[in-house]
Amino acid sequence: MNDPLQPLVDLPGVLEAADRARDALGEVHRHKTNRRGWPTTAAEAAVRAARASAAIDGGSTELPAEGEAGDPILAGALRVGQALDGDALTIMTATWQRAPLQALARLHLLAAAGLVEDEAELGRPRTADGVGERLDLLAQLVTGGTKAPAPVLAAVVHGELLALAPFGSADGVVARAASRLVAASTGLDPHNLGVPEVSWLRRQQAYRDGAVGFAAGTVEGVGSWVILCCGALEAGAREALSIAEAATG
Repeated sequence: MNDPLQPLVDLPGVLEAADRARDALGEVHRHKTNRRGWPTTAAEAAVRAARASAAIDGGSTELPAEGEAGDPILAGALRVGQALDGDALTIMTATWQRAPLQALARLHLLAAAGLVEDEAELGRPRTADGVGERLDLLAQLVTGGTKAPAPVLAAVVHGELLALAPFGSADGVVARAASRLVAASTGLDPHNLGVPEVSWLRRQQAYRDGAVGFAAGTVEGVGSWVILCCGALEAGAREALSIAEAATG
């Protein structure tokens, strides 16, 4: 059986970019602070990721004072961040590996609460325009349908969810969270220490252009997106090292 993502892996520069991302995240997990103190650094990474992810979608980066509701986009991103941290991450990755569409529904429920008028819409993807079929194909990839390196799979899941916008609300936060789930569940970043969201926030135009290129489905567009995402994982590892160094100090 042919691997549907192998043509992507064979594109110039993709495998090298994936290897750099894997090496950078491996260095993060070997850092002396993260050998035992990773729960602390992972918690900080989760907050930074949530703030950056919210900002990409036009939300605030200002954490609300205790007792305040705050910006609903940021609030949703923070709830998603909590679901991808610590013991909650273990539960979520198990669901992702077994029933990825169920995990996506859970992510949307967390991300979009407070953003939609009808709560019945939470966790329910659109069925028009072949969205359901494409989500099923994505689920097949996640549950063993490819041998592609984890950074490549993370980029494809991320790009496809951005392109589909399956829920019609909070789709960006969900897509970026799903990318983190791929990284955690494959062992690329098992504790979610990396913060690629910071790189995507700093390079928003490149991020948006890359997503459009992926959605267009051209070889050049898809390849560029995958390399962009691998670069963000590498940059996110540098952000993680800064968190670890600060914790050491």
